[in-house]
Amino acid sequence: MPRKTSGSVPIEGAAKAAGVGRFSYEGLDRVMHEKARLGILASLAANSEGLLFNDLKQLCALTDGNLSRHLRVLSEANLVEVWKGGKGTRQQTMYRLTSDGRDRFTQYISELERVVADAQVQRQTDGEKRKGRGLSGGWSPA
Repeated sequence: MPRKTSGSVPIEGAAKAAGVGRFSYEGLDRVMHEKARLGILASLAANSEGLLFNDLKQLCALTDGNLSRHLRVLSEANLVEVWKGGKGTRQQTMYRLTSDGRDRFTQYISELERVVADAQVQRQTDGEKRKGRGLSGGWSPA
């Protein structure tokens, strides 16, 4: 059974009607929010000159196929750029954050910081409620 909002429209229906995703914070970009892609972006952010495919694979503990797929998604979203080169006959592939990718990643991290700050405020508020009164509206612990 769908959860209800304060009105009579189920939350799922309200979200669909508003065209929003499943996250409460709009700044949590779905392309970046996936765990492996977030790890890739964090690794590239910490290495502004870029990382070779194998180094990135090791840092993120991903298989060749998984890393390739996530890098393709990030590249299509213009977050990551691909560089080809190398020494001798062996060509290597390097990945770097694009300028837009670095900006969007920074905005994303700021949004995560907001989530953490909100959770800390809520934790304090919840602690005060536990000391004094329960939830409003007739709620009590189960």
